[in-house]
Amino acid sequence: MTKIDAREVRKSAIAGSWYPGTPEDLARDVDRYLAQVPARDVPGELLGLVAPHAGYKYSGPVAAYAYKLLEGLVFDTVAVVSPSHRVPYRDNAVTEMRHYWTPLGTVPVDEDLVTALAQHAPVTRVPQDAEHSLEIQLPFLQRALGDGWTLLPIMMGDHSLPACRVLGGGLAAVLKDRRALLVASTDLSHFHSEAAAHRLDGVVLDRVNAFDPEGLAEDLKMNVCEACGGGPTVAVMLAARALGATDSQVLCYATSADVTGDRSNVVGYMAAAITRA
Repeated sequence: MTKIDAREVRKSAIAGSWYPGTPEDLARDVDRYLAQVPARDVPGELLGLVAPHAGYKYSGPVAAYAYKLLEGLVFDTVAVVSPSHRVPYRDNAVTEMRHYWTPLGTVPVDEDLVTALAQHAPVTRVPQDAEHSLEIQLPFLQRALGDGWTLLPIMMGDHSLPACRVLGGGLAAVLKDRRALLVASTDLSHFHSEAAAHRLDGVVLDRVNAFDPEGLAEDLKMNVCEACGGGPTVAVMLAARALGATDSQVLCYATSADVTGDRSNVVGYMAAAITRA
């Protein structure tokens, strides 16, 4: 086994806070969330998922609806596209590190795919980052897929429709010959009453169920709805469509009020699947 150089590992920014910091506790929690979701089939071949990125206490039960679909499936590569909450990147940022670390182990960054993607879309390599919305997807992927897959991690700075089209096209180009899964990381509306959240989030849910990334991008631009990972969701839908996807469907929707009981100030969460007939 090749020894991993610790200097080339992207350290966790949120282990022990947003999710458990020990492998035993983290595996237990992820497995519990997955076990609580009933098995279901989606039509066609799974190409993509949309999953939330709050702390597991709040969004883990919703994310499990997406990751439950991975049971029994094998992928060579997973492209996780997230927003950037802390650094205003101009384009698409990718870690300089060669591995991501969580308490469940390390995940190798697919350097060949990063290089290939940079031929199609602007990519900036960045040192150690503190972005939670990409990292928080990894333990679910580690438990659902086990070992043997590589990661293409992208933090989007520009969420405009033109930027989404460029990234989506680039992802489709570099993943077309791979057994690849696309994952968009997003939460929905933030800090409204639950009634207002349902109205705003309903717009996103309708666009996802209609498999309409352009319509979603326009609604986000016009502030008809909210999603902090709106660009990643649009880009992943566009990439999946270029790879032959024909359908997307919402699997679960909830708000933080379902955990906290506070219905005056909530965050919305969605899980969705994108499939090819």
